[in-house]
Amino acid sequence: MGKKKKAKMEYRYYKMPADSPILALLGQKWIQEYGIGTDFLHFHNYMEIGYCYEGQGYLTLGEQDYRFSGNQFSIIPKNYPHTTMSDPGTLSRWEYLFVDVDGFLRKSYSEGESVKKMEHVIDRINSQATLKNIDESPKTAGIIREILNIMRKTEYLYMKEINGFLLALLINVFREYDTENIEPDEQRTRETMENQITIPISRALDYISFHYNEPLKIGQLADWCHISETHFRRVFSSYMQMSPLEYINLVRIQNACDYLKKTDESISDISYKCGFSIVSTFYRNFKQIMGVTPYEWRKRPENYEQQILNSDVRSKEES
Repeated sequence: MGKKKKAKMEYRYYKMPADSPILALLGQKWIQEYGIGTDFLHFHNYMEIGYCYEGQGYLTLGEQDYRFSGNQFSIIPKNYPHTTMSDPGTLSRWEYLFVDVDGFLRKSYSEGESVKKMEHVIDRINSQATLKNIDESPKTAGIIREILNIMRKTEYLYMKEINGFLLALLINVFREYDTENIEPDEQRTRETMENQITIPISRALDYISFHYNEPLKIGQLADWCHISETHFRRVFSSYMQMSPLEYINLVRIQNACDYLKKTDESISDISYKCGFSIVSTFYRNFKQIMGVTPYEWRKRPENYEQQILNSDVRSKEES
């Protein structure tokens, strides 16, 4: 019997505006029938906050499907697989914010504040994805709407205003997620589920993002997550719909694209900076993911985002 074909998953990379922790996707473009021709999940390099004004359908978060309708909002951490599907023939109106949570909060914390406390806040905010009715969390919903409106108007000094609202939003999300305020039985159940899947995967993704340019072994990632290598490979592949090595190579190629676009360094130097010890391996993985060679891509960098959106992410594991 043939091996079951692995489901496709897209990595959708958004480039944050210069000196801004937030990107807004607003307007008529986001009134559409979501999910047409799409039967796979995707994930992002930043937190996605969505606000649904009208429409109905399903929002898939990981392996769970949730019914959505107007007057709801979603908060989805970076690297969290998800997708939106409108009911057939139904237009849904969403608007989105993409937020650099880690960078913004680390910059916002003063030197006198506890680094451990800051990391706890960041971990809790990134610990889960949620879909809520506005009456379940009116304060959070109100802040999201206010940020969307400020980003729509972009009046004088609007970014200073945004920074204040964004900090308030993230603190409010942290308070809602923080396990210190929930019942003991619910806390134990939630912690058990996170320990099984979310926490190990989140730790691995964060480790890869900071160490992609170093030699990485899957066993090393498993040790970092405090689980066996066999269990780590199984959990990671199930959650991300790609192997750990495929994800590592995806992150490396993403960073290579940034180098190719922003510098005139040689392709061989860039390959080493991005964690490839053999240039031919870099070339092979780059072409598998981007569809063209690094040289060809450098000549047309404007195609980067569209290419990576349409990539069926694969890479060959070296022996």
